[in-house]
Amino acid sequence: MDNDRKNSSDLSEIDARLRAARSAAGMDQPETVRNRPENMSGLGLATRIGVEMVTTTLVGTALGWAADDWLGTRPWLMIVMMILGATAGVMNVYRVVKGLDDSVGLGQAIERKRRREQDAGGGEE
Repeated sequence: MDNDRKNSSDLSEIDARLRAARSAAGMDQPETVRNRPENMSGLGLATRIGVEMVTTTLVGTALGWAADDWLGTRPWLMIVMMILGATAGVMNVYRVVKGLDDSVGLGQAIERKRRREQDAGGGEE
């Protein structure tokens, strides 16, 4: 039992040291908070927006191309999937710019952001 207390005190000491190191490094907030748009530099935000647009469009195009190849409908599914991929990219960029990219489901993200803003503003609407 004495060994359990020693292990517990060792773990609490390690935890305290980790918290102090994270706080000193500016990592005391969760990663989702650190990566919000208001905490990003302009170049970081522009890079993320560019990557979102390019990857979603490329993935949509590749899926459409593969579906066309499989079904023999070239180029129609590729065109449709490219448009859907670009649309998904625009939606992702909207979420990033509005700060709504920290949860699944746009409705939940909007509600969370509204609550955050109320808490920061003293609860006034």
